[in-house]
Amino acid sequence: MGTPEFAVASLDILLKQNYSIVGVITTPDKPAGRGLDLRQSAIKKYALEKDLNILQPEKLKDPVFIAQLKSLNADLQIVVAFRMLPESVWNMPRLGTFNLHASLLPQYRGAAPINRAVMNGDKESGVTTFFLQQEIDTGKIIARERVTIGENETAGELHDKLMSVGAELVLKTVKAIETHTYSETEQNKFVPDKEELKQAPKIFKEDCKINWTKSIHEIHNLIRGLSPYPAAFTDLLSPEGKSYSLKIFSTSMELIAVPQSVAPGTLKTDAKSYLKASLSEGFICIHELQLAGKKRMEVSEFLRGFQLDERWRIGKG
Repeated sequence: MGTPEFAVASLDILLKQNYSIVGVITTPDKPAGRGLDLRQSAIKKYALEKDLNILQPEKLKDPVFIAQLKSLNADLQIVVAFRMLPESVWNMPRLGTFNLHASLLPQYRGAAPINRAVMNGDKESGVTTFFLQQEIDTGKIIARERVTIGENETAGELHDKLMSVGAELVLKTVKAIETHTYSETEQNKFVPDKEELKQAPKIFKEDCKINWTKSIHEIHNLIRGLSPYPAAFTDLLSPEGKSYSLKIFSTSMELIAVPQSVAPGTLKTDAKSYLKASLSEGFICIHELQLAGKKRMEVSEFLRGFQLDERWRIGKG
């Protein structure tokens, strides 16, 4: 059971290990683009290539879907980036239903664990498999795998790393369930005394606006934590006061003293190869960006096509 590309790697590794996939459950095709053509989920496209049986229920409690699911007679259900399941679904297989979650549970329960870990400046993340129960992301843990997060690593880069590590963990978990060599651990056993549990709520547009009064680390982490999607954005202000919407995808930090007289968001550029935004602790060096209505590009390409000098400002604070 899955929808995006993140789920494809887990399905692929199980097929390559010759497990019998009796069904792939994903979301219905959705209208997308200007022509509103129906778009298939990433896992449906893969399942079609492999000639797998596909179910796309509108409602997971639909009696017709429940009957179809039961007729598959699956021993085990595996959930990777799908929807919240009703008990009638997750309690159906004789060996249960387990989920792959892109965090070290119980940290980052919720819809956006990869983004939130990077946005918070965490140094490590990971993946967890656990058996489903009533409350979302709270079931007993089967296995976890840790990965490190680099200082400039984006959410997209972490996504790809966790997708691969997660697929290996799914395979390991399936083999353990198959051979009855797994254990189940309550999530609270993984919480050291006084450690704060961080949540991973869905990201909305207001979460993506850069506040240039924040610290240099907070801004850098926000940008890479939202890259490549949904992307952090700001206002680019001309000397005449015209405002342009600008998405920023890749940055680094230049930690040097900046005079107090320089307002946050003041730009520094040679109009050819670099673009920096000033903060009290140094500069945010912008490497990849996208002007509204234009394509994503390297800063040098942007500066060649957009006449910009140091009279311009970025953000409104």
